[in-house]
Amino acid sequence: MDFSLFAELGVNGALSGLMYSLVALGIVLIYKSSSVPNLAQGAMTMLGAYMVLAIAHGLGVSLWLAIPLAMLVMFFVGMGIERVALRRLAGRPIIMILMMTLGIDIFTRAATMSIWGSTGAPMNIGISDEPLFLGPLLINRAYVVGAIVAVALFAIFLFFFHTRQGIVLRAISDDYIASWSVGISVERGIAFSWAMASVLATTAGVLWGAVQGVNQGLALLLLKGLTVAVLGGLDSIGGAILAGLLLGFLEGVASGYLDPLVGGGSRELVVAATLILTIMIRPHGLFGRHDIERI
Repeated sequence: MDFSLFAELGVNGALSGLMYSLVALGIVLIYKSSSVPNLAQGAMTMLGAYMVLAIAHGLGVSLWLAIPLAMLVMFFVGMGIERVALRRLAGRPIIMILMMTLGIDIFTRAATMSIWGSTGAPMNIGISDEPLFLGPLLINRAYVVGAIVAVALFAIFLFFFHTRQGIVLRAISDDYIASWSVGISVERGIAFSWAMASVLATTAGVLWGAVQGVNQGLALLLLKGLTVAVLGGLDSIGGAILAGLLLGFLEGVASGYLDPLVGGGSRELVVAATLILTIMIRPHGLFGRHDIERI
């Protein structure tokens, strides 16, 4: 076995896995506050990226100014989604809320394509195209930048969940009724988690847009993000970043060795197999809380 090739595939895969973790973090945030897996995070990632380009081109400003403006817009988009579509489902069966997030995903994809079309666009955030070598290993610069941003955001959110607002969100996730009884605004907490998930989706959209361009393929990041979230534990922020590293590593190595043999598609196979096996063997994930319901 060529160790240099193995290491290069593994390192680049792990770095891309950290970028998957950005999508997973949005899913984890909403799950921690509402116990609902958000199936719209992929479409929100696509919408956030298109929003950045729309603001940059529409207002004639640089991408670096358009990015925070788009984050602000997406913050209120997330709050609006919770207020208009999800709040009225409070108390309904969890499957109905889950189907609502799927409906939001489909609607957001269709609306984005209707407004901006299906033609892709580049997202040039100034990442150099020059080769980056780590010893003998060729590393993707965009993955390095994305991984640094992901780690920084994870550190911020780990700290956030130890602040007053973060403890409120954890309390809401543990028990709606008890939270209401002590005066916590459950609706406001869930709306805030949707708003922050939308901001994270914009960040992920920008970083992945720099890698593969801004197009409808960004919505497909939902499968990667959901797999990372499930593998790490849907209520574990730290688990999401470690699961992202693991999934990215497996995906990178598998694609490097299997694609030449099977003609491609091994990345999706690894992701799907990881999701299925995790649910079968360890449904609460590697680091998720294992709640046992007694009947």
